[in-house]
Amino acid sequence: MIEVKQVTTRREQRAFLNFPLDLYKGNPCFIPPLYLDEKKIFRKDYVYNGSCDSAFFIAYKDGTVAGRIQGIVQKDANAKNGERRCRFTRFDAVDDVEVSRELFSAVEKWAVEQGMEVMCGPLSYSDLEREGLLIEGFDVPATFESPYNYAYYQHHIEALGYAKEIDYTGSFLYGAESEETLQELEDLVKFIFKRYKLHFGEARSGSDFLKKYAQGIFDLIDKSYEGLYGTVPFTPAMRKLMMDNFGLVISPKYAAIILDENEKPVCFGLSIPSLNDAFSLTRGHITPGVAWRFLRCLRKPRVIDMCLVGVEPEYLNRGVSAALSLSIMKSFKEHPEIQYADTLLNLEDNWAIQNQWKRFKRDVVKRYRCFVKPLV
Repeated sequence: MIEVKQVTTRREQRAFLNFPLDLYKGNPCFIPPLYLDEKKIFRKDYVYNGSCDSAFFIAYKDGTVAGRIQGIVQKDANAKNGERRCRFTRFDAVDDVEVSRELFSAVEKWAVEQGMEVMCGPLSYSDLEREGLLIEGFDVPATFESPYNYAYYQHHIEALGYAKEIDYTGSFLYGAESEETLQELEDLVKFIFKRYKLHFGEARSGSDFLKKYAQGIFDLIDKSYEGLYGTVPFTPAMRKLMMDNFGLVISPKYAAIILDENEKPVCFGLSIPSLNDAFSLTRGHITPGVAWRFLRCLRKPRVIDMCLVGVEPEYLNRGVSAALSLSIMKSFKEHPEIQYADTLLNLEDNWAIQNQWKRFKRDVVKRYRCFVKPLV
């Protein structure tokens, strides 16, 4: 017997949060989110509550938790796009399509009650969170910023009438194709910087970097991400959230920003040391062991996660992003302990970013998908 309940009690909240931790226990490819951060989604003062309505559902099979799902009406995104969409996210289930069917039936019913006409996802509150369903690369570790799921998830979702809306790719970058490529790129960047009177911004530390450039980066995110799938307008609360999230892990060694002659940012790239070694095979809690590994990841990273890239629209066709590629390639030379950079999720139709990676030795190792289904 399968029963689906809307989450209302503290006990149900804990079951909702703990289910994927139990489902993926012992799987080194699954990287849990920070448990304290996940708990915040149930708080009345959660940062997205002003722009979103949401509901949480949990499925029981013969009295045992067998799945979960969240529905989100992102009001700012709907207003921006003139749509009536509900997003689904935090979907996890055992390999039983009937469990998945009951979960989606519950969240779809809730969405229709909210006046929504389309269901899409996996998409969370904003593109600062995990999005997409893994459909290729199940033997490749996820990251602290990207999702992981079993292969049967796709089969369940498609069996319930959902179809592809967009794919993302995830790649490993290993440096320049050759020394000649690196030299050619250096010459190109010198020419572009001279022609457009540009230069790299400098900072003494991560906090100094954010203090100097955070406002300009936020402005660039709003401009360069506006037309991309799944993005939402940056609110003051989201800006603070991003500052809090990046404050501990950002370093000028792995971040780059390009300024014009008036010190205005026109392009940026934010990367952070991978936290996989700190959180793999854990439940997302900060224990002394996790804290020690976390600090080790920051001091001597083996992998770099590429979190955000943005370009002022008027500079898109001026080759400015080549400077970001050059900065990443030089990081590999200056820090030979870094094995590769993980691009995380890049939209398959975001040709600006897809073309940028062609300058690198590159392996496309993962593919993610967002699905869509009409409700009316």
